[in-house]
Amino acid sequence: MNPGRFYAAEHECFYYQMLNERECSDSYHRALFYTLGISQETRKHIRDLFDFSQGGIKPEGLAASWQTSSSIRVSRLAFNLWNGWTEEGAERYSAPNELFACGYTPYFFEAIHLRYPECRSHDQILKRRTEQIR
Repeated sequence: MNPGRFYAAEHECFYYQMLNERECSDSYHRALFYTLGISQETRKHIRDLFDFSQGGIKPEGLAASWQTSSSIRVSRLAFNLWNGWTEEGAERYSAPNELFACGYTPYFFEAIHLRYPECRSHDQILKRRTEQIR
């Protein structure tokens, strides 16, 4: 499953480059790299956020000085889609009202579809039902 949209050409390039580097394209990796690719800051600092040798996220990257309010949202969603991660004692920052309060929202939904492909088929079913009602 390939994403339907990208934030920028750099986002698309980053996404495919990271999947190739990891040699893995399961829904976890697709969602993680798609999400982390949205922001220029997270793309630039991918190794602060993902441990390529161990194959896991690096939550300590949230405290990096380069992080912005938007890149932190990107990182939190990516980490949550990876393995359900939330910051202990700060779980509320991973709630939708916190994460989706930025201009990246349409891309966040695309990331959710990558992680949970069954959501896309449900969206299409609901759309058809809504159209039939009209």
